Order: sequence, then structure tokens, then C-alpha cells
Amino acid sequence: MIERSELGKIGENFAEDYLKGKGYRIIERNFRQKLGELDVVAVASDKTLVFIEVKTMREGELRPEDQMSFSKMKKFKRVASLYAGFRHDLVDDGKGWRMDVIALTKTGNSFLVNHYENVG
Repeated sequence: MIERSELGKIGENFAEDYLKGKGYRIIERNFRQKLGELDVVAVASDKTLVFIEVKTMREGELRPEDQMSFSKMKKFKRVASLYAGFRHDLVDDGKGWRMDVIALTKTGNSFLVNHYENVG
């Protein structure tokens, strides 16, 4: 059986491939600060800077998106804001930046994907 941390890494790899398939350009993965971590930092095809939180769970457990509590969202927003402040070069003046959640449910050998845009 796949360990929880390994499942998370597999999910992040899947999410990166999913995003690339949607035309996103991956800037960075697993950006860590004292305040928290950003799973994926990317630029969407419309030039919007996007911070992505990836939640992965096995089928039969809770829905992955249900893991985004108020405190996790607050921390996610704080770290995203910090990153955007450091990287003005990536923030398009007309588009700004947004926060997305990709919820992955492992079903057999594949994933069910729910991509929630602009959650913050």
C-alpha cells in the first residue's frame, strides 16, 4: 500500500502534468517558508500567476477538498501573498494572481480531478 506522504508526492506530480496539459507554465514546486508551503506555483495561459494547493486522498476517504479548513486557507493565502510580493515580475498588472485547489481522488490506477479556481 502507498504511504500517505508518497501518495501526496504522486498527486503533486499528476497535478503538474495536468496543469501543463492545460497550458500552465510551472514556475516552482514545494516553495517553503516559515509561514507555510505552496505546492505548485505556475503561470496560466492567460498570464495569471496561480498558486495551487494539491490535496490527494484515496477513494473511500473524505473528499480531498474537504481538507481545506479555514486555517489552512488563511495560511495558503498568506504564503501566496508573500510570494507574489517577492516576485512582482510574475504578476501581470491586468491579471494579478489567484489561488486554486486541485483535489485528487485516487481511484484504482488513475485520479478523479476537481480543479477549483480562484478559491481565495
